[in-house]
Amino acid sequence: MNNIIIEFADDCRTRGYSQRTVESYTGHVKYFMERHTLRSQVGVDELQIFLIHLRDERKLTLATINAYFASLSTFFDYLEFEGILQKHDIARFRKRYLRHYKKNHTPEKKQLISIQQMKDFIGSIKPLEHQTLIIFLAKTGIRRRELTTLDRSDISMQNNTVLLKPTGKRSNRLIYFDDECKAFLEEYLKTRTDDNEALFLSSAGSRITRSTVYRIVTDYAQKFGIHDPKGHVHEKFTPHCCRVWYTTHLRRSGMSKDFIKELRGDTRGEAIDIYDQIGADELKVAYMKHIPQLEVKPQLSQTNHNQVIQDK
Repeated sequence: MNNIIIEFADDCRTRGYSQRTVESYTGHVKYFMERHTLRSQVGVDELQIFLIHLRDERKLTLATINAYFASLSTFFDYLEFEGILQKHDIARFRKRYLRHYKKNHTPEKKQLISIQQMKDFIGSIKPLEHQTLIIFLAKTGIRRRELTTLDRSDISMQNNTVLLKPTGKRSNRLIYFDDECKAFLEEYLKTRTDDNEALFLSSAGSRITRSTVYRIVTDYAQKFGIHDPKGHVHEKFTPHCCRVWYTTHLRRSGMSKDFIKELRGDTRGEAIDIYDQIGADELKVAYMKHIPQLEVKPQLSQTNHNQVIQDK
């Protein structure tokens, strides 16, 4: 089975899928295969059992459930093409259960914590690099993927700006951080003695991954009491909740929705969005005015702490 999944991944790459998509597809397929034996036919009964497991036991969101079945659909088509699978009912299953489910489903809102809760949450975190990672997510509202691809050279301490790597999902790459976040970045970077260009690293010293970012945020959130890994969406606190926090509290502070959309990098749809250009200077001024202040300070890095002692 491992060989089949490896060959499936190679087939996906040959078809031009991105590495992230290949990893997502193979991860979903592996999870399904851990629970079901591969036979020459995959029927509706097996797929129903898997749907109920994802929805009622794991309590996954509709979007995630659809992603699982999209991965399985691609996998089963590959097996059928290779002559390994004679028949599968996933197209019929998705049409009957998932499309109807989507049409009548009202998605749960992700958890939103208050400004005070975010302050207390960040204050409860150690070590400094994890504090910095989470306050950076909260102050910039970027996605996990955008965070993991950042290099130290993408950060301008002088201008309080971040230049994100280009992606298909983002229309605006230039974003900002305030002096509060800058203080954490400065102290964190003083602790870096390595030559790795990545802004954030794993415990092994390599570029941090999306799964590691998820684990860091949810582990601390669970200890703080705002994340229930077995709960519903609104009972979980994931990295995406930092983006929710960022968006909502900018709006509540009075920032224009057009400016928020620009900071989030949302795709421009209407003509007025395309032709009404927002200048970088006015966007930065609006950001600095409206981004919530948490009144938290980083712990001094050991190097800087020793310097303070010597100066005294």
